[in-house]
Parts: sequence; structure tokens; C-alpha cells
Amino acid sequence: MDFDTLVIGAGAAGMMCAAYAGGRVLLVDHARAPGEKIRISGGGRCNFTNLYCEPQAFISENPHFAKSALARYTQWDFIDLINQHNIAWHEKTLGQLFCDVSAKEIIAMLRNLMQDAGVDLRLQASISDLEKNSTGFTAALAKDGQTKPITAHNVVIATGGKSIPKMGATGFAYDIARQFGHRITETDPALVPFTFADGRFADISGVACPARITADGPSFDEAMLFTHRGLSGPAILQASSYWAAGHPITVHLAPDTDFGTVLRQKRTEDGKKALTTELAKHLPGRLVEHLSDQIDLSGRLGDLSDSRIDAICQDLTAWQLIPGGTEGYRTAEVTRGGVATDGLSSKTMMSKNVPGLYFIGEAVDVTGWLGGYNFQWAWSSAMAAARALQS
Repeated sequence: MDFDTLVIGAGAAGMMCAAYAGGRVLLVDHARAPGEKIRISGGGRCNFTNLYCEPQAFISENPHFAKSALARYTQWDFIDLINQHNIAWHEKTLGQLFCDVSAKEIIAMLRNLMQDAGVDLRLQASISDLEKNSTGFTAALAKDGQTKPITAHNVVIATGGKSIPKMGATGFAYDIARQFGHRITETDPALVPFTFADGRFADISGVACPARITADGPSFDEAMLFTHRGLSGPAILQASSYWAAGHPITVHLAPDTDFGTVLRQKRTEDGKKALTTELAKHLPGRLVEHLSDQIDLSGRLGDLSDSRIDAICQDLTAWQLIPGGTEGYRTAEVTRGGVATDGLSSKTMMSKNVPGLYFIGEAVDVTGWLGGYNFQWAWSSAMAAARALQS
């Protein structure tokens, strides 16, 4: 039970690292099957990377930290890998790449790579009592009711963050990091729907429309979905990664529509038409009805003054809302924050405090945008560690 490398966590980053680390590798996970987040991602087709993956699409206390790993193992490198394994894929939108058939193909590829490398995969198992000594690390491996001592020259923590606890997510990585003197940046659910305690959008649950959402960060132009609990959809999930509790978000409805120009033109051409009828050409009818309870949308187009048109445009393009919160880790796709990057090498992902200890993937304070960026961080950070382990 002596290994060159112990990898804890058989998700995307853990399997990728184990497959390429070289030497005698033990990969341990408490789940029944590896890669469960891969399996459910992208509606079962895994949004495995993004054509436009760049450092600015990642959130971190140190925005420069991810640059090295992302540059040395790029989206093109991973695309080459899946092409070599004959996995068919397609671009959906905004550079998001998905498997044509199933996310299980990505898992099968990683399992085959690990098998070829002779990785010892132990599922439904756990690691405890991890300690550092002069030659490496010691730990206890529990499986099938038995506990055995193991030793490893290197340890890679790839257990992710807190998101989706029903799939087994825990704060294990943070506990290990603290044990060995690492700082943890504040963690929050990210890529997660917003909630409103008053159920204000229950009457239009299921309605979706294009929107530009801004929340303490860049703006995102994608679909927004109204739900019984609040707001969801890609634009909302993106903005949630930047949102701070108690702060407002700004909603710009139908950002490709110039409401001011449209209403002034229609005022002249079709003045007898109701304002709500015209707005329903550009927004879902149920949303217009909902908005009419919040703002004055009564009357005909011909009766609109310039100042009233300006006021309506302000309401539609700078709608201020203060979410009560988010749906939390239960539905969050990722965890924002994590093991602070100032304690890690950006080139190798190894601890600056403890030689031979590595942190990769979601456990680290690097959070990508929606659309394949977090998977690319998993592949890139895993390869950064694996290459260091090979040397």
C-alpha cells in the first residue's frame, strides 16, 4: 500500500490528474461511480469546454493565477484528446462544446486512460488521518468495513467544493487545506438561481426571455427564466457568481430591442394601438401583463409623450431587483472561493507550505463562467499537477 501519488476525488480533475501523473497512483472516492458531476452536466451531454476559454472568464482573489495552467493545457488540447478517442461533439452556443451522444463517453475515456496508466481506483472508500512525514504522507484508507494504512510520496486533493451536497460534496478539501496551514477564501454558491421570499414571480413561472443581467460584475446577455422561487436561466446563473447578498441586480429586458426607437416610431405609424399590445411583440405577453401591475403601461401609443416613453424605457432596461438570496449549494453548479491561491504554485498547483501536496479543480479559488469553463479549469489544473508529478 505504498504509492507514488494518492489522488483524493474521482471527479473531472481527479481522474485527469490520476491518468497522467505517472508511477503508482491510487485514486480514492466515496461515491459509487466516478465522474458523477460529469454524468449529469449539460443535460447528460457534458459541456466539456469552451472555444473562447480565456483567463477573464474566471473569478478569483488573484485573477492572474489561472493564466499559467490554462495556457499550458488549453481547450484545444482537450478537444484533441476527445477527437483521439472518437467522441463526437458539437458547439451549441457561445462556444459551448457538448458531446453528441452522452457525457458518459467522457467518463469512459478518463477511465480508459486511467486503466492504461495502471491507476488503482478505489470507490466507496474514504481517506482519513492524512499526515506529512519526512518521505511523504501517511493516511488511513477505509473500504468495505476495513481500514488499512497507506503511504504516498505525493497527495492531490481533487474533492471539489460544496456544491450539490446530495451528490456527496463536502468541505473535505478545505479541511485538509487548513490542516496544512492554507487559507480559505470566503465560499459561496455560484452559478445558482436567485430566490425572492415574496414569490413575486410565481404568476409567470416558466416564462423566459432574453435579458442582460448585471450584478456587481460584468453583464451577461442570455436567457432569463422566471420561476416559482425567483429567477433562473443562463444570464441569471452567470450574474450570481458576482452577486453579493443584499445588493441589487439590474435587468435589461430584450437587450437587442431599442424600445425608445420602437415606441416613437409606432406612436406615429399606429397610434391607436395599445401600448401593451406593442410591447407583447417584443416581450412575452405574460411578462407584459405582470409588468403592468408594477409600472404604468396603460393607454394607446399615440398618447405617449417623449418623457413617458423615456420612463418606460428606463423601467424595461434598468429594472432593479434585490434577491432575497440564492437556492444555495443544493442547486449551485460550482462553489465560488476555496483554497487561496497565494499558498499554491500557479505552475504546478503544489502547496508552497507542504512539498508534495497539491490542490486542483473546484477546490481552488478559481471559478469559471457557465459554459464549459469550469471543466476546462479541471482539465488544465489537473494537467499542471500531473506534469509536475511526472518530473
